[in-house]
Amino acid sequence: MSIAENIERLRAEIARAAEESGRHGSDIKLVAASKMNGSDAVRQAVAAGVDACGENRVQEMLQKLSEHAYDGAPLHFIGHLQKNKVKNVVGNVDLIESADSPELIGLISERAEKLGIVQDILIELNIGGEANKTGMALDLLPQALDTAAGSAGVRVRGLMTVPPVSDDSAKNRAYFAQMHDLFVDIGAKKYNNNIIMDFLSMGMSADYRDAILEGANMVRIGSAIFGARDYTK
Repeated sequence: MSIAENIERLRAEIARAAEESGRHGSDIKLVAASKMNGSDAVRQAVAAGVDACGENRVQEMLQKLSEHAYDGAPLHFIGHLQKNKVKNVVGNVDLIESADSPELIGLISERAEKLGIVQDILIELNIGGEANKTGMALDLLPQALDTAAGSAGVRVRGLMTVPPVSDDSAKNRAYFAQMHDLFVDIGAKKYNNNIIMDFLSMGMSADYRDAILEGANMVRIGSAIFGARDYTK
């Protein structure tokens, strides 16, 4: 199937999951995770109407930016952001989905203030507490929110997570439900305008349906759009 056909199929499946959760397909943002896919493939995804493009690697993102691959769609950074790469990402993307520490949030804000902008971010949580996975520990979340609330250069737009890999839908849904509870709880608190709970980004090619059923309104899909990645290259 072509990239456009894959996106059409995904839209239909997303709509069905959204309806099961009491929403509409249009309520769910589809982010094309284009790691290891070239500019032409990204352009095809943009032409087929994805809501945003997501990149994991800074150098790959910069190369595709130079080739105008993302023209016509918002750009999200969805991979682990090293502190020394903040200067390359802030201001080049519409949303950083992977702000995974209070310190990183502060550095993003500092860079954004130098550029005279406000950078939208999501706070990435390590919901499963996995030692080998990026994302913020849950006990750091209050500090991260306080840091963001006091930083003029960032605006928190929601939360993101990558849960532990599991073939068990019930386990997936339990993690996603926990994230949704946090999302709702933060949204109900009286933070300033730096904290706005718009997006709950969770769910990828293997588990996006479970994520939507538990409240995700943004999913990051790679292989189901572009095909399996060839890690031998």
